[in-house]
Amino acid sequence: MELGHIIAFNLTLLAAMASPGPALLLALKTTLTSGRMAGIVTGLGLGTMAATWTALALLGLEGVFRLFPWAYTLLKTGGALYLIYIALMMWKEAARPLPPSSVTPPKLRRAFFTGLAVNLANPKSVIFASAVLLVIFPQGLGLTDKAAILLNHLLIEWALYTLFAIALSTPAARTAYLRLKPLLDRLAGLILSALALRLLIAK
Repeated sequence: MELGHIIAFNLTLLAAMASPGPALLLALKTTLTSGRMAGIVTGLGLGTMAATWTALALLGLEGVFRLFPWAYTLLKTGGALYLIYIALMMWKEAARPLPPSSVTPPKLRRAFFTGLAVNLANPKSVIFASAVLLVIFPQGLGLTDKAAILLNHLLIEWALYTLFAIALSTPAARTAYLRLKPLLDRLAGLILSALALRLLIAK
């Protein structure tokens, strides 16, 4: 494995993270509604699960899904239903005013596990990770190389979501969100619902 392989992987990862999806929407909403620390902790959960999918891809979980398609279908269906639940909650609470931005430790724990759950809800991530790993990295990677790829992925995810939360936690960003909250929350709910339906019908 060479440095160029890691650079190519990171560029692909950054492009994937920047595309609108459940993870980015969750990080955005959590930061604007619950404050910087909650946004950072949510990002830690999102990044941890995303890196876990990469670890599972490195261990060959895609092959398990191909051998046992019912396991993939079960995970995919459960994940889609969870995304629909989040979308419904967003729509329901769109018109409600925001609570104070201070966040207690129990809510921070909940933010982390919500981040984990949202990225757990998309088992297609392991297929994506497998494809990226196959295209970018040479075959026959050793344990040290695999550990380096995993650590690199985890640090990139954590760093990007932390920077994202810091950038969005300014008073100006919160004020702008408050002004458009009903529209943005319902739009986010619709996007999450569409992603969930796509997950349900995609093969």
